[in-house]
Amino acid sequence: MIQVTHSIALDEAELQESFIRASGPGGQNVNKVESAVQLRFDVRQSPSLPDDVKERLERLAGRRLTNDGVLIITAQRFRTQERNREDALERLIELIRQATERPKPRSPTRPTLASKRRRLEAKGRRSEIKKGRSGKPGFD
Repeated sequence: MIQVTHSIALDEAELQESFIRASGPGGQNVNKVESAVQLRFDVRQSPSLPDDVKERLERLAGRRLTNDGVLIITAQRFRTQERNREDALERLIELIRQATERPKPRSPTRPTLASKRRRLEAKGRRSEIKKGRSGKPGFD
């Protein structure tokens, strides 16, 4: 079990790792060694995560989430496969931790009198600038 928070733990069986060749510099080694790691985690089918955390995780994942709800994290920062595995797992755990934090509900506020006044003054200045552009040509 991988402990994410005090109440959430992931089972290793939920994670799938595959190894791919890393892009970028690496000399002769780059075309022979599969040091990059692709970590897959099925967010929608995971029994470890509560529903509200799943929803927030899907929003946070963005382009890393497939249409089937699988989160794909690719790690290729390091030269060794083992270090890339650790990096991918750390990134997944951090993403889940971010998803566990409930967003603070927004309390509606009203603009202050001074901010309204500043806004209207700025609009007036902008209006004057634009009036000056519509122009009747002057005498040269």
